[in-house]
Amino acid sequence: MPRYALKIEYNGAPFVGWQRQTSLASVQGAVEAALAKLEPHDHKIAAAGRTDAGVHALGQVAHCDMSAQWDPFRLSEALNYHLKPQPVAIVDCAAVGHDFHARFAALERRYLFRILCRRAPATHQAGLVWQVKNDLDVDAMQEGANILLGKHDFTTFRSTICQADSPVKTLDHLRVTRVETIAGTEVHFDVRARSFLHNQVRSFVGTLELVGAGSWTPADVQTALDARDRAACGTVCPPHGLYLAGVSYPTDPFA
Repeated sequence: MPRYALKIEYNGAPFVGWQRQTSLASVQGAVEAALAKLEPHDHKIAAAGRTDAGVHALGQVAHCDMSAQWDPFRLSEALNYHLKPQPVAIVDCAAVGHDFHARFAALERRYLFRILCRRAPATHQAGLVWQVKNDLDVDAMQEGANILLGKHDFTTFRSTICQADSPVKTLDHLRVTRVETIAGTEVHFDVRARSFLHNQVRSFVGTLELVGAGSWTPADVQTALDARDRAACGTVCPPHGLYLAGVSYPTDPFA
């Protein structure tokens, strides 16, 4: 059966998350239903990461197996037709070998988190950013972020329902930047690692927002990390500012 890699963009607001759930709208379910319109049988696709309810994606990657040979462009166009009007789009498609697995072959997952700093309610950006009313100290947040880099026991920043075998992960990159937009000042978090614990990125951002707001110092981030205790974590921020921005593989299937 020919295998295809799909690069998928979606707005997570109407979905319970990526993972298929009975009687509830999921991104996986939407894509599998579109595939069934093209080839009428059960389809099971695998993705690089299972995003939570309300989390968005700019570059989720999944793979699917088809019965017939498809031109990748025609396959993406046909899927996009059947995905309408849901906020899900196949932005790229490529034929790959059976040794390609969207989840297990991934070398790195990249997340973007957006905070909008302004007092006036968000209108166009509503549901796409986490809005805070006051400005944030980006330099202090970066100082706190640097403490989290490297290999650590991240129990403090792990959801109590996380199913990972170990809380030990290696965080490769966490960059905090200020971005001036027409809607106001945004603070962006670029977070990269091979894999993440459940709610790890949202726990990082919520904790660092406390540093940026002056409620915590960067040293408090070290104390929270060393505690290895979920109760020591700062606020877990809402999902709607989080985006799965991209996935890296040994060979880019879309090159």
